[in-house]
Amino acid sequence: MRLFFIFIFFLGFNLSHAQLFDKEKVLNKENIDKKRWSWGYFLGFNAYDFQIKYNNTFNEQTNNDLEVGKNPSFNVGLIGNLRINEYLDLRLEPGVVFANRTLTFPDVAESNSVRDVNSSYIHIPLLLKFSAKRINNFKPFVVGGASISTNLSSNEDNPQDNTAGQFRMKTQNYYYEVGFGVDFYFEYFKFTPSLRGVFGMGNELVRDEDPNSPYTSNIESVKTRGIFINFTFQ
Repeated sequence: MRLFFIFIFFLGFNLSHAQLFDKEKVLNKENIDKKRWSWGYFLGFNAYDFQIKYNNTFNEQTNNDLEVGKNPSFNVGLIGNLRINEYLDLRLEPGVVFANRTLTFPDVAESNSVRDVNSSYIHIPLLLKFSAKRINNFKPFVVGGASISTNLSSNEDNPQDNTAGQFRMKTQNYYYEVGFGVDFYFEYFKFTPSLRGVFGMGNELVRDEDPNSPYTSNIESVKTRGIFINFTFQ
């Protein structure tokens, strides 16, 4: 993920530097943002994590916390943009998000302590995009809003739980999202790298049948949080 951050920083710096100091300030795609409706698509990477809250403060102060392994994955989707005014847009960004996390339970025998949580989400954010004034061929912005997702790999209705090696999560989940990015205007299209944080609002854990389960009994809530790095083309 650090490499992605470094890549976006240098890409944005180089392109914005060229736009600010290039003497030939020809405006590309001058009218693209004046359309009432516009469309596009995005490709990107993500790193999903879990925010875990325990039932007692003792566990939070010990080394018995669950270990969460984060593995970068990817996402892809479409964009529908409604122009409200020069500085404000309403965006719908339905997409498919693949995420991979690994949970290690310290109080369970080593041979049965790891659960791979591979998730496939239908992710639908509704966002407000607040843009600054366009400078030559680039325009920075911040974005925020809410989203809903359907976890196609949740196993919520699976009768087997962790005693059979199955970690279960809820299928329907809700989030809030905040981020920022820069629109770059090229001759034939608009390219936008952006960085966004995604934060779950509800408990996604489906508990084991055994109320004293070593996997779920001491967990109060499990919420998704993650980072998206998207590359948008319009």
